[in-house]
This record gives sequence, C-alpha cells and structure tokens, in this order.
Amino acid sequence: MPKTVWVSATPWDKKIVTTALESGADAILVAEGDSEKVKQLGVIATVAPDGDIVLGRDVVEVSIASKADEEEAARQAKSRKVIVSCADWTIIPLENLIASGGSVIARVSSAEEARTALQTLERGVDGVLLAASDLAEIKKTVALVKESSETLPLVTAKVTTLRSLGMGDRVCVDTCTTMRPGQGMLAGNSSAAMFLVHAETLENPYVAARPFRVNAGAVHAYTLVPGDKTRYLSELSAGDDVLLVDSAGRTSAAIVGRSKIERRPLMLVEADAAGAPVSLVLQNAETIRLTGPDGSAVSVVELREGSEVLAYVEQAGRHFGMKVEESIVER
Repeated sequence: MPKTVWVSATPWDKKIVTTALESGADAILVAEGDSEKVKQLGVIATVAPDGDIVLGRDVVEVSIASKADEEEAARQAKSRKVIVSCADWTIIPLENLIASGGSVIARVSSAEEARTALQTLERGVDGVLLAASDLAEIKKTVALVKESSETLPLVTAKVTTLRSLGMGDRVCVDTCTTMRPGQGMLAGNSSAAMFLVHAETLENPYVAARPFRVNAGAVHAYTLVPGDKTRYLSELSAGDDVLLVDSAGRTSAAIVGRSKIERRPLMLVEADAAGAPVSLVLQNAETIRLTGPDGSAVSVVELREGSEVLAYVEQAGRHFGMKVEESIVER
C-alpha cells in the first residue's frame, strides 16, 4: 500500500503549508478554523475538527507513555486512523500496533524518524505526520515517504506464444511522471498475472521518446493501481492514480494526465512464469516493449518463443478490483 504523509501546521504557519503543498504532502493538520486558510493556498486535504478528515471522528491522536496507552491506541485503530506519538520514540509500541493490524499514522519530527517508522516490522506504519518547522526537513520527509512504497516480487516468465491478431482498441496511458529505463506499468489479460510493460523511454529513428507514456495493452486488460487494487485500462482517465513499477519491483504512484484509446493492430503474448500462465493483448508495433529480467526494454517484435520477460503473479482472484479468496478462472 502507498504510504501517506501529513504535515502539521499547528500553530498556523503559512510557509509550512505552502512548502507541504509544493512538496506533494497528502494532508495538512491545522487547528479548528484554519482549514479555509489552507484552501486559499491550494487544493489539499485538511485534518482538523472541521477539516476534510475530521479530527476526533475519522482520526484520533493517542500519546503512548504506558502499556495502557498502547492498548487504547490499538483499540481505536480498529475503527479509525490513529495518530500515535511515543514519548521517548521507542519502536516497540509501533511494532505492536502494526502487528495488531490497525491503521497507524506515526507522529515524527524528522525524515530519519519517518524512515524508521516506515520500515518497522518491514511493513511499516500506514503513514507519518511530520511536526517540524524546518522547511527543508518537510521537503525531505515528503520525498522519502513518496519513495517508500512497497516492493512487488516480480518473476521471470518465458514466452510461449506470439500471435498476430486483428484490429482492436488499445490504451496509451500518459502520466504526469517522467519514467526512467526499466520502469513501466503492470498489465495482463488476467488480474492474477501481469507483464511489466515498459515505458516509452527509448528513441528510434521515427519516434521520439515519450518517457511519460506506457502503451499498456488492449482496453479489457487489467492494471495494478495503488491500494492493491486493479482497474481495467479502459477505465483510466485524467486525475486517476496508477502504479509505476520498475524492474526491481519498486513501486510508486503516478497521476494520469490523459488516456488515449485508439484502434490499432494487436498481438497476443503468452508466457509461463514457473507454471503460472501470463498473457496480454498489446499493440503490434516495435515501440511497444516488455521488460527483460535485467531491466532492458524488449520490443514485442523482437520476442521469440523462450524469450524472458518480467511478470507479477498473485494467487487471489479479484472482484470489482479488490482481492478476494475464491476460485476464478480467466482465459
């Protein structure tokens, strides 16, 4: 799950709010009556008794100085988010709260404390609330959290079938992020198995590089999005969040700038990932690329039976994009 980062602006400090906005924070904690002042500076969620996220209803604060406090935080975290502050910044209460399965936001005062909270028990807290007056620390912490998403276990799949199909509708996803070599999006005919489709980071004599774009597949295909959910490629539109993945499995969220559905010649790619079938219908063109185990971009016109590419395979099925434990067969 992507981690969230909130910034505290109590007492009111315009510089802190503008820095949090410009850095890409998810929400700002303010005192009652200050939410409107935040809205005058930019579009962002506020956490306050009268905010978008209502303090005291949607989220509560618990200061942990004893085992009883920890137990109260765990109880509250079952039904709402809990902002947890530890008097002496000990890790054990956070470990216990994370293990209990509650929704925990850790109050921190620096990027280093945020890093520790995000890595506790390997899973980490759901997010952090930064209380710091140093503007550079705000920028550093937000950047750290945004880069601390989960890593997916990608596997090597061997191509078994390549077949030219007729004309059909495919989806180009243009994001608001410049992707790097080895990075792209996961897409597949099945929600249980997807290829890592490489971003258009390479130039050729006929087409300039478009590193913000992933020509992801046909309209019916699934893609993995933040929150451990899937969407059909045809559903994506401007403002939606999508999940970027690199060849090491590292993930990050990106915003869709536009989605282009156009009629193009298509092809079917099927592969075997240690016994798990993976397939995807893609546009049949040299600029469409999957990702090799070494992170290289492999054009679909260069694929052969036995070619190795990266894939993501999961066991559970999906219902309206949510993971469910049931028997589902997709062909």
